Amino acid sequence: MTDPTGLEQARTKMTQAGVAPAAIETFTRFYHLLESGETGLIRENDVDPLVDIPNRAELTISDDDAAAALAQTAMLKLNGGLGTSMGMDQAKSLLPVREAPDGEGELLTFLDIIVGQVRAARQATGARLPLLFMNSFRTRDDSLAALERYADIAVDGLPVDFLQNREPKLLASDLTPVTWEQDPDLEWCPPGHGDLYPALHASGVVTALLDAGFRYMCVSNSDNLGATPDATIAGWFAASGAPYAAELCRKTAADVKGGQLVVRKADGRIVQRETAQTHPDDVAASLDATRHPFFHTNNLWFDLQALAAELERTGGVLELPLIRNDKTVDPSDSSSPEVVQIESAMGAAVAVFEGATAIEVERSRFLPVKTTNDLLVLRSDVYTLTADYRLEAQAPAPLVDLDKAHYKLIDGFTQRFAAGAPSLRDADSLTVRGDWTFGSDVRAEGKAALSGEGGTVPDGATIGAEGF
Repeated sequence: MTDPTGLEQARTKMTQAGVAPAAIETFTRFYHLLESGETGLIRENDVDPLVDIPNRAELTISDDDAAAALAQTAMLKLNGGLGTSMGMDQAKSLLPVREAPDGEGELLTFLDIIVGQVRAARQATGARLPLLFMNSFRTRDDSLAALERYADIAVDGLPVDFLQNREPKLLASDLTPVTWEQDPDLEWCPPGHGDLYPALHASGVVTALLDAGFRYMCVSNSDNLGATPDATIAGWFAASGAPYAAELCRKTAADVKGGQLVVRKADGRIVQRETAQTHPDDVAASLDATRHPFFHTNNLWFDLQALAAELERTGGVLELPLIRNDKTVDPSDSSSPEVVQIESAMGAAVAVFEGATAIEVERSRFLPVKTTNDLLVLRSDVYTLTADYRLEAQAPAPLVDLDKAHYKLIDGFTQRFAAGAPSLRDADSLTVRGDWTFGSDVRAEGKAALSGEGGTVPDGATIGAEGF
């Protein structure tokens, strides 16, 4: 009897762990692509830029049409992230972000603000507006516990959450599932946002939404507080008749990462190209805002009838492109074994749905927090939190670059900004090198910079190009 192949070992491991059958079949499809040498790269010569799309600011949707569309819309937040890049070990959405609009009480978390946004939209429009979360095994308990204080958020007949899947990391040397006795949890990885589809199929959420009278779904990341319920976009999407739409933003100098939509020359289909799918020789072209003016916000809209039909047709195994992600089994230990993580992007489904489209949206709909640099801007006076829980910009967001040695992890960041975020309204940028602890009421102006070994920035100090 021959030893089981790497794929057989991986399938057995997933089955024993209770992973949904659709997720196992999705993994199997990607494994075969990986074995065949597929990289998922999309070459610049094979695509044209996507440039001619409608602009949300120029839409003329009647109030009645907008309200009617929002009444048939559900909000889904991807909430599986742990914030490990910032040293967190719980759901990133539980990270404190801002004071409440009335300035009372503790800092609100992402989760608190999302709930506030949905409650405000319900009150303003009368829409039922279900709020659902796709959690991971490691974010579910904490997130549901935090939601217990909001008894009114659930909609009758609909779940508050469902679980994303997981898959084994594969040894780069032979594509067998890695074993890591020091921490068996590190043997597993999330399959990327593309897991949305097998997870939706396994959970029955799409059918439940349709049965409850909903037609559309807006999906976004829980760390992006800009993706608020939007009746105007809902009205546009309903009128378009499209099965799927993506929200795009215009690039700025700060936008050096993230996926983009391009037009495949072979068949004219819109396809998504992630950073990991860009050949090194094509990076400069992909970042050129004069050629590719938009980036993907990861805010998506679905016609639930079209989504249900595709999930039924494929058994939840959508033909998304492979993303090969090379890592080490322990991300914090570069000497640990090299592994391959099989991933896919949910936005890549744009190529699956015939007639899929895109819309340009304001930058205010893209406010993700991926690093403590982002968190500092969000906590600063660049934004105010309105009564309906929207983050409203008071000035252009400056480029913040904090010394990773001292500020990358949330504990170190919190310790050094214990007196609060500095004022950043008058700053073009803030660059910090060294170990600096900030006092209260500190202001940054112009191209503000701190260097040297570090120290304390006094209360009330103003930081400029030469420090304070």
